[in-house]
Amino acid sequence: MTYEKIVDYVQKKFAKLDVSKIGDVAVQIDVTGEGEGAFYVAVKDGKGAVEPYEYYDHDAKIIADGSDIIAIVDGKLDAVAAFNEGKIRVEGNVEKVAELKNVFGVKKAAPAKKAPAKKAPAKKAAPTKKTEPAKKEEPVKKEEVKAEVKAEAKKPAAKPAKKATTKK
Repeated sequence: MTYEKIVDYVQKKFAKLDVSKIGDVAVQIDVTGEGEGAFYVAVKDGKGAVEPYEYYDHDAKIIADGSDIIAIVDGKLDAVAAFNEGKIRVEGNVEKVAELKNVFGVKKAAPAKKAPAKKAPAKKAAPTKKTEPAKKEEPVKKEEVKAEVKAEAKKPAAKPAKKATTKK
């Protein structure tokens, strides 16, 4: 995408946004890669503007690839996530950039509608025989376990069987 197309695209998107609740902010955007150049996004007195030149008295500067700028403007890429991933750099007042981020925002995908779950047919319980309640086992006492271990330890080891030898 060319520099002119990137600026034109951002201008059209920005014109549709409500910036009346944002304070005064001016952010220069330096596009790297294809469509390289600089433009700025500004909000003053509740009105927004995108102009195709540098703004020397900016609050902050964003440096990013043109495709990442478009993705942020479209709401497909979160600016904070892109910053954390190193896709974009921010110089200057980050809080002013955050004000613009709140205007563009990331569009969340609509949750997929789930089909209603089908109920499984109820299974009939098999007839059961009446049985006596299970007897409760008494807990084994530590003393009994120790006594058994000692008794096993005292038993002599079995002697290996002697081989039968035959004399000739």
